[in-house]
Amino acid sequence: MEGHSVEEGAPGTPLPAGEGDRFLEQPRASFLDSNTANSWDEKKAAPIVLALAGLAILAVVVLAVILPVYFKVIKPKQDKQDRAATGSGTRNPASPTGATSGGNGSQIITDTNVTFTYINNFGGNWVYDPNDPFNNDARPNSWTPALNTSWDFENDRIYGVNLGGLFVIEPFITPAFFEKYPTAVDEWTLSEAMAADTSPGGGLSQLEDHYNTFIVEQDIAQIAGAGLNWIRLPIPYWAIEVWPGEPFLAKTSWKYILRILGWARKYGLRVNLDLHTAPGSQNGYNHSGKLGQVDFLNGVMGIANAQRMLNYIRIITEFITQEEYLPVVPVFGIINEPLLTTIGQDQLSAFYLEAHDMIRGITGLGEGHGPFISIHDGFIGVDSWADFLPGSDRIMLDTHPYFAFDGGSNDSPIATGTGTDAGGVWPSQACNAWGPSMNISREDFGVTIAGEFSCGYNDCGLYVEGVNGTTSYGGDCSFWQDSSSWNETVKAGLMEFALASMDANQNWFFWTWQIGNSSASNRVESPLWSYKLGLENGWIPTDPRTATGTCAALGVSNPWNGTFLSWQTGVEDMPFLPTYLPTATVNTLPPPTLTGTTKSISVGDGWFDPSDTMSAPTAIAGCTYPDAWDALNAVIPLTLCGGGATAATATTSPDAGVATLPTTGSTTSVSTGTSTTTSLSTGITTGTSTTTPLPASIATATQ
Repeated sequence: MEGHSVEEGAPGTPLPAGEGDRFLEQPRASFLDSNTANSWDEKKAAPIVLALAGLAILAVVVLAVILPVYFKVIKPKQDKQDRAATGSGTRNPASPTGATSGGNGSQIITDTNVTFTYINNFGGNWVYDPNDPFNNDARPNSWTPALNTSWDFENDRIYGVNLGGLFVIEPFITPAFFEKYPTAVDEWTLSEAMAADTSPGGGLSQLEDHYNTFIVEQDIAQIAGAGLNWIRLPIPYWAIEVWPGEPFLAKTSWKYILRILGWARKYGLRVNLDLHTAPGSQNGYNHSGKLGQVDFLNGVMGIANAQRMLNYIRIITEFITQEEYLPVVPVFGIINEPLLTTIGQDQLSAFYLEAHDMIRGITGLGEGHGPFISIHDGFIGVDSWADFLPGSDRIMLDTHPYFAFDGGSNDSPIATGTGTDAGGVWPSQACNAWGPSMNISREDFGVTIAGEFSCGYNDCGLYVEGVNGTTSYGGDCSFWQDSSSWNETVKAGLMEFALASMDANQNWFFWTWQIGNSSASNRVESPLWSYKLGLENGWIPTDPRTATGTCAALGVSNPWNGTFLSWQTGVEDMPFLPTYLPTATVNTLPPPTLTGTTKSISVGDGWFDPSDTMSAPTAIAGCTYPDAWDALNAVIPLTLCGGGATAATATTSPDAGVATLPTTGSTTSVSTGTSTTTSLSTGITTGTSTTTPLPASIATATQ
């Protein structure tokens, strides 16, 4: 190549011009013989001989050039591509190289014909083959198991990020919506304002445009390239349906949710699918759908709304437990941030138990049978859930550690230096407040994660406290709304706080990946909450593993013993609390026998409700039970003789009328019918109900 010299004789390099001649055989003496008998033939043959010699020289030169290039450059590159191409079908025509997989530096063309370079310095590889769309060979980095490998909750670490504000709208994540419609304070009122806007650019279709553009494939690729390995994906129940009077954009986001799951699969990211909203609102916060009252498990309609929520949990469970999706969605967050102080712990615990039994009745028990069930601590702290539901199957406790919303002024300086003093008091506070309690919860409860945290040590940021909210920060919030004014000391302090938070929580999801620009300033005005912005500007680590040891260096350490009980992770030979099957004949109470009367009098048959047809409980055939009257210290069975393994058989009837979730590219038609419903308070199947069917066809986005 021009500009480079090579040592003569170096392997794989062409010889200098003319040097190839010395390897040609010299002319034989007979060719120079002047015998006259052959003088005419020799003269005729001379041009032919010269031509052949020239061709021989050319052939040698060509071989000298082409063969080294092929064996040293082309073939190794092709072999590498072939080794990387783990798909089973035709090479992806959307890839410039035709590859079905690739690593750092590979070129990707999206379904919208955008070309970008995949940057991943951590050994990750993407996989996408249109002829093998459920291939799970991708992995985001070298320290994370590929999707086709089980996750080890004792040894693997969750380094995750939320996709907040994508499908559940929040004012501080998408401020431009609320600047355009200043009367809106939540998605309910935003949807009403959009629907009433009949001008060009108005209407609810703005939300679908947002679903399509706020997070794109490049974002998912960047998440993998940032050393992360999980996504927490908040979704609304109105992805399934809405009921009369609810203004939300219904049955539209699901196809985009599927697209996110497809991209996550492509880049090897696991998904914690979080049902972020509940009918009636589970907390009265704007991100529940409607700001104001808590009408979930509270008030006159509390139980009714909880029944709706259980149905949505059921529908989602049925979808993600399919073998096509379970490797990508190993965790299901069944409800986000229920306000326990309003609902009550007993009521919320009953709901969690009901949901657990329903889900495990669908999925079966043990590792590989359905997702982990993630429950939130209800803002009362992880220690309040110690020993909750022992013997249950794979329940994960989710907590959201924030200083921003503790009501304090939080104005202690964080810009205190760029070395060991960076961050002021905030890194040690994060370690002390969260590290020991997380480790204790792992011992007393089981798998415990931080489903949300951020760099927001204060509550500054446009709409962070809501559209009309008041911040409690004791300093100047305008400084924290413009990251372009931050110097290296500020960034160093935030970095140290982020590292301490990551180390303290150990398994975490940052809230959130991206914050949208304000339409007024055209910049992010809640920068403490954007992982992407922090990554680009130096207050988020480029490798999350560097957080390990931060708390120990600050003198904070309360190590976890490193093991979970078998039922907490669902491994084989897990113990199960015994249960019975509701399949026995009911012993009804007989009416009295009348004597001394000559009239025909109805005495009843002992059964008032003819629609109550559920059978009575009975022992499971083949199971051995401890003494039911002397079992406090009995050994929990290591069999499926309990834990709701067959609950679905007993509590559900054919699913006619249930709104199901369509797969990518599918059309779904479900007729209205009847189905059994479950009483929240008793768990008994009672009566019939009618559910809203999906439309005859649903258009879905394809990758």
